[in-house]
Amino acid sequence: MSRSKSPRSSCPITCALDLLGDRWTLVVLRDVLLAGRRSFSELARPEGISTNVLSERLERLEAGGVLVVERDRTDGRRKLYTPTERGLELIPILIDLLIWGTAHTPGTAHAALAARARVDREQVIAEAVAAARSRSGR
Repeated sequence: MSRSKSPRSSCPITCALDLLGDRWTLVVLRDVLLAGRRSFSELARPEGISTNVLSERLERLEAGGVLVVERDRTDGRRKLYTPTERGLELIPILIDLLIWGTAHTPGTAHAALAARARVDREQVIAEAVAAARSRSGR
């Protein structure tokens, strides 16, 4: 799906939010980039996102060059979503949101990972990027 729509603003934050700034997109990216979920059914399950919303978000992320879609080699009917280099560049942002969220929302999950990231953010990011690349076969 290709969108030739011009940006509504020249502000880079506005442009980033046009692609990423809705209720579900960062959750989908969290699942692809940090949790290793790649199929539609894996992505729909954890948070209960509706299939039509998930489809739209995945199409938008593909059009934005953040994810690529490919057919599963073992089941040609199944699509797998893989991060591009542009997508992998979002991992530090997700790690920073994880750190911020655990610091400001008591009782949230992944406190141990956030604590590690507060001590050695670059190492946690490097591990997350390596794992995402490994899952995608790159």
